[in-house]
Amino acid sequence: MTEIETSETVIAEALAVIDQALGTFQHRELVSADEVSDLLLDIRLLLVAAAAPLVTDDLIVDEIPVPTGV
Repeated sequence: MTEIETSETVIAEALAVIDQALGTFQHRELVSADEVSDLLLDIRLLLVAAAAPLVTDDLIVDEIPVPTGV
């Protein structure tokens, strides 16, 4: 899988997570901080996994820096 395909897949997964949460949240007046935190952590997990180095035949092809202190 190429880097572009990987990025597109991760973006699609992140958008699916956001869309699902928005569908749940839009019918409520109040959303707890825990629910919002869970959503943000889910999205962050998808993005961090995509930012991990791409390894092919024990050779690092590309490495995307992951911000720290977030």
